[in-house]
Amino acid sequence: MDRMQEELITGDPHGANHLPGLSGGGPAPFGGGYAGRPGDADAVLAGLDPEQRAVATALSGPVCVLAGAGTGKTRAITHRIAYGVRSGVFQPQQVLAVTFTARAAGEMRGRLRELGAEGVQARTFHSAALRQLQYFWPRAVGGEVPRLLERKVQLVAEAAGRTGLRVQRTELRDLTSEIEWAKVTQIVPDDYPVAVLKSGRDAPRDPAEIARVYATYEQTKRDRNVIDFEDVLLLTAAILEDRPEIADRVRAQYRHFTVDEYQDVSPLQQRLLDQWTGAGASLCVVGDASQTIYSFTGATPDYLLNFRTKHPDATVVKLVRDYRSTPQVVHLANGLLAQARGAAARHRLELVSQREAGPEPVYTEYVDEPTEAETTAHRIKELLARTPEQGGCRASEIAVLFRTNGQSEVYEQALADLGISYQLKGAERFFERPEVREAGLLLRGAARAGNDPVTLDAPDLASEVRAVLATRGFTATPPAGSGAVRERWESLAALVRLAEEFEAGRRTAGEPADLAAYVAELDARAAAQHAPAVEGVTLASLHAAKGLEWDAVFLVGLTEGTLPIIYAKTDEQLEEERRLLYVGVTRARVHLSLSWALSRSPGGRASRKPSRFLDGLRPGSGSGAGRSAGGGRGSVEGGGAERAAGRRARGPVKCRVCGRTLTEAVERKLRRCEDCPSSMDEGLYERLREWRARQAKKQGAPAYVVFTDATLMAIAEDVPADARALALISGVGAMKLDKYGAAVLSLCAGEEPEEEPAAVAEAPSDEPSVDASTGPAEGAPEGLPEEWPEEPSEDS
Repeated sequence: MDRMQEELITGDPHGANHLPGLSGGGPAPFGGGYAGRPGDADAVLAGLDPEQRAVATALSGPVCVLAGAGTGKTRAITHRIAYGVRSGVFQPQQVLAVTFTARAAGEMRGRLRELGAEGVQARTFHSAALRQLQYFWPRAVGGEVPRLLERKVQLVAEAAGRTGLRVQRTELRDLTSEIEWAKVTQIVPDDYPVAVLKSGRDAPRDPAEIARVYATYEQTKRDRNVIDFEDVLLLTAAILEDRPEIADRVRAQYRHFTVDEYQDVSPLQQRLLDQWTGAGASLCVVGDASQTIYSFTGATPDYLLNFRTKHPDATVVKLVRDYRSTPQVVHLANGLLAQARGAAARHRLELVSQREAGPEPVYTEYVDEPTEAETTAHRIKELLARTPEQGGCRASEIAVLFRTNGQSEVYEQALADLGISYQLKGAERFFERPEVREAGLLLRGAARAGNDPVTLDAPDLASEVRAVLATRGFTATPPAGSGAVRERWESLAALVRLAEEFEAGRRTAGEPADLAAYVAELDARAAAQHAPAVEGVTLASLHAAKGLEWDAVFLVGLTEGTLPIIYAKTDEQLEEERRLLYVGVTRARVHLSLSWALSRSPGGRASRKPSRFLDGLRPGSGSGAGRSAGGGRGSVEGGGAERAAGRRARGPVKCRVCGRTLTEAVERKLRRCEDCPSSMDEGLYERLREWRARQAKKQGAPAYVVFTDATLMAIAEDVPADARALALISGVGAMKLDKYGAAVLSLCAGEEPEEEPAAVAEAPSDEPSVDASTGPAEGAPEGLPEEWPEEPSEDS
């Protein structure tokens, strides 16, 4: 247990001498950044825009702040609290500000200290409730507070066993999440099956089975006198409801409440808030319904949207001046929401950028996922190479954002290949995931065993890998729905696809592709990606990116089935997916790139479509909505077949010798079966390899970044006579045609190409390494964002 978690669980050491929720030590109302006297209140208002000032000076009655992304909501509400304290309207010990993450609470406390409002409490819901529960429990119930469960997974596993349900380890997280959702939405076990049906929720197992596990879990807690983090909220609310004298004391202590991220409040949190505020406290809420992305946890924007109905006399202030993003980014964000539907969409805010103009968003279509990842990595390398005056960025100011954690591996690998450090936020690194570590051990054992019965009849490497993983439940088809089970399957499927591509690459190079070589490849990849990254590019899911911002953001994998995710069925679920993309767009300050791949693997069928949310926004997909504030349009770069003039139309590829339809990536590139006679010019192939080695050395990059062996073999077989013929060869994209076309055609003509100067600028690669891993299939589950208050263990 870490220090912060221990402090939360044990409570304030001074709790016996202070009212619940207050930290130890006496308040220092006017310390910090300003001279310590109430007369300096006007200094707090300096530098606020008119709307922020309206928030800061609205000190009485209910206040609702509708704050768009990047509009300075934290600034507005902390200045409101500080202005209230310094003007003498608020007593600091009577103010409680609540939010959802320890990070946000800590930031709020720091700002309040700087503004001279020390003594104000800024906490998460769970932290504030736990301290009150610990303080009032002896009087309200008697005895000591039940022990707090640090993790409920083990107890859920025991409850499942007691009900006779056999549950895999990876299913436990899904069962736990379902129990948490039921509790925060105040659904008892008997009502769970009906509630799931009404909500359209995709339960990980039969709802009746989950209801039995839920009921047994609750009974087990009671038998052992333990509580979980949802119980902290529930029991605190119940005590305040049942004991009016305790509720009166809390309401006498706290007279002024501020709730941040109000669109993420759950029914249970709202129930507790109602008990805290009573009828006389002043309440200020701040939120943005367009950033509601946690409905799967029980959060709902309804309380924000209906605040004016519940409080007809409320002061409502809208913050729409965006200080974070350029007009080009803001215009795209506004266009995205303009297509939204539903209650949240009717309350959307039209942002107005306060920054100077920047570059247009870039939309890029790629042939496959490895190409998307590798080109993204090269673009990041270019940004890192530029000076700030040239529009460059530090690594820590660049982010690659994706819909599912399972998509990270291909980007981890692409960045590692270029020596670019990175940090993975909100999820474990691919090779650190439990199922990947376990798979590595199994594969290593099978490789050492040699003639393992499990793999004895496997015809190729990929089949061997499948057979080994099947011993731990891996199947050829993915499990239904979302959650940890699907996430585990996606990780293992990525290992199978990596085996397929590794084998294809080794076969082309004439090298053996056995299980031992594959395990060595996995070890090398894991070692390369575990180097510590202090100043690194951020890789994160869109959920984990909430509340963060970067100078440059790459939104990747924007295809149907991934965003919106394949299991988003209802209108509201689809709209939440749109809001998730909106959150991603509004993380960017200056540079914004949006990309998608037409197929998963090199040579795969181009069956994917760009996300429907980009319709009318990306150039060529509609009219009007894609036009920028300055009259321009976001630029489009084709990363796939459509980029090269004269590129071969997509469809079945047949062997040029025997006419068989080709399915393997390398065979499709060569346009012949591996076993059919080759017409390759061996001398030309060797000259191409030597030329490629020189180019790679100049660039300081792996040879495959220039062209893969398979592409050189295809060139040596076709011997193109002009640029159009060269463009028809798979793996020769427009950028490579421009950069290398003249040299390659000279070699094909038997001439020596003119050598480029050593300082030649490196163009982004549009061709993947033959042994680069593809990302997982669509539909991998999202992970909770870092510091999401599933358990308030980080709070200090």
